[in-house]
Amino acid sequence: MEFLRAIAHNIRVQGHATWLCARDPELDWPLRIFALAIAAYALSPIDLIPDFIPVLGMLDDAILLPLAVWLFRKAVPDAIFERNLRVAEAAATRPVSRGGAVAIAIIWLLLALWLAKLLGLIDLG
Repeated sequence: MEFLRAIAHNIRVQGHATWLCARDPELDWPLRIFALAIAAYALSPIDLIPDFIPVLGMLDDAILLPLAVWLFRKAVPDAIFERNLRVAEAAATRPVSRGGAVAIAIIWLLLALWLAKLLGLIDLG
């Protein structure tokens, strides 16, 4: 069980480091956009494949995110990623913000409702 917690911690920290790289002015724009996409998916409480689906639900967290971070790390200079990884590790020891997770979920829900209305799938009145 401790092994799985270590893996989950590592994915979270690397996702945060990727987010920090997306905001790093030393990184080129195409890499910053790629990092932003990875971090948004990694830090979002909403997955493409919901976690409650057996086996497939964990597939995106277990394979897609590490693969995306691995590809990103290959493209980014080591000094930039390592610097941001140290900041992410330090942040991992801080308390968790449940309010932030709720805010992100609400934003995703509002975006989905807006898109459904735009596509004519629902009528909000």
